[in-house]
Amino acid sequence: MDKDINGAICDFITIEWIDPYLQDGGTQVEFADKHNILESTVRKIKGKSNYRIPVETLFKICQEKGLNISDFFKRVEDKYPDLKP
Repeated sequence: MDKDINGAICDFITIEWIDPYLQDGGTQVEFADKHNILESTVRKIKGKSNYRIPVETLFKICQEKGLNISDFFKRVEDKYPDLKP
């Protein structure tokens, strides 16, 4: 199934990072604080409204994960090989 890039990015962050953090007992506020973003941004990422995440926000999250942007996009492409613009 084709997925647009914005949806793929948000789904990846939600499935791989936010949901596991919450399942381990963390909160959205704690996730936001730890990644130097606003809690409202976490809600937007998790939402189904196809949020267009700013590169700066993506950079902050990746930096906390010890991941560079190019590796992040490689992981997204691996998870969603049928991306569309």
